[in-house]
Amino acid sequence: MAEDSALIQSVRAKLSRDIVGYHSYLGDDTIIVRRESIAGVLKLLKEEFDFNMLIDLCGVDYFGQEPRFEVVYNIFSLEKNTRLRVKTQVNENEEVDTVTHLWPIADWLERETWDMYGIVFKGHPNLKRLLMYDGFEGHALRKDYPINKRQPIAKMRQNERS
Repeated sequence: MAEDSALIQSVRAKLSRDIVGYHSYLGDDTIIVRRESIAGVLKLLKEEFDFNMLIDLCGVDYFGQEPRFEVVYNIFSLEKNTRLRVKTQVNENEEVDTVTHLWPIADWLERETWDMYGIVFKGHPNLKRLLMYDGFEGHALRKDYPINKRQPIAKMRQNERS
């Protein structure tokens, strides 16, 4: 078995009670964090490990498994030129704390994840549809979303008509 990277070793030493799993593969370091600890862990990684950039945040649907969803945060340290993937697992009706207070870009990324998967981000300032129209029913990237589902016709707002 390969040795843990120096980054994983130092993160585990600081956050051992919040980390439920970790691995390093081909230079990509990943930690898996308890859902209820995610905002605190990301705050510490930003402040003490210099991960000052949220590159991406997305959802993954493991339909048929428990927990069903995973939220994946890709963070980057400009000072150290280092990337870390942070994951947390979420059941169907659980919420994940927002990280909009840490990185403003999380506003749009969390909205996209909610829109496509239905994962709710607790404390988000404006959790509403981003990619789909307001009347869209369901969450289009869920693996159980019916491929032939008919959607209600979107009504144009008065100021959008030409």
